[in-house]
Amino acid sequence: MLQIAIEKELHGANGLLNLELKCNIEQGEFVAIMGKSGSGKTTLLRILAGLEEAQGSIGMNHVTWLGARKPLAVQKRNIGFLFQDYALFENMSVEENLLFVKKDKKFANELLALTELTSLKKESVTRLSGGQKQRVALCRAMMNRPQLLLLDEPLSALDSVMRLKLQDEILKMHRAFGMTSIMVSHDASEIYRLASRVLILENGKIVKDGTPKEVMMENTKGLEGELLALNEQNIATVLLGHQLIEVAFSAQEAKGLKVGQKITLAMHKTL
Repeated sequence: MLQIAIEKELHGANGLLNLELKCNIEQGEFVAIMGKSGSGKTTLLRILAGLEEAQGSIGMNHVTWLGARKPLAVQKRNIGFLFQDYALFENMSVEENLLFVKKDKKFANELLALTELTSLKKESVTRLSGGQKQRVALCRAMMNRPQLLLLDEPLSALDSVMRLKLQDEILKMHRAFGMTSIMVSHDASEIYRLASRVLILENGKIVKDGTPKEVMMENTKGLEGELLALNEQNIATVLLGHQLIEVAFSAQEAKGLKVGQKITLAMHKTL
């Protein structure tokens, strides 16, 4: 379990604010963090990683990271950090980027196979596409088999097709390695696909905490949205802006529906 009880004064969108967060995250949870710019999302990740100071306490699986006389060093926290800008070493090959973290060729090859990068392992990262670079960055973040994976809007610069592919890769690794994952994202569909829990920050504090449906769902009617899922009872989960809603369809209406398509919601169908 990850136990967080921290405070830090920082400059937010509307001036000084006090980041004051207290929550517990269970082992194996995938938590998404949402909130306006300046609400403290990225600062929280940096504090967890040991890259910024804060008052209070952080503990992970009975090990104190913050709160003792001296904070636990960054390299001892066993964290993987996936950034938006890849942060790869451009003078190295794909494989060398992974081995820089840990000299374990067998595991590096396993990760490259898992992300379909084996054929590119000797290539310079400068020759890769954006999606390929982000997969390399994901593999590198996994090289120490982290107990905690931190993701700071890692897919926001990619096109929709590549975003979907990498969402699958991230979820596959999260489950395969039994990690706890915390992701900052503004993309409601991404959060719905990946997260089991959502925290919404406002002015440095948690104002909502629950499942993606509980936190983001709102009864909005008569608008066009994206179909995210359709179950056997013909109940559809639809994304409207940054909100999720559920819509009931008849068996006949559901026949023509496909995940990913745009649909217009009728007043009487919204649950």
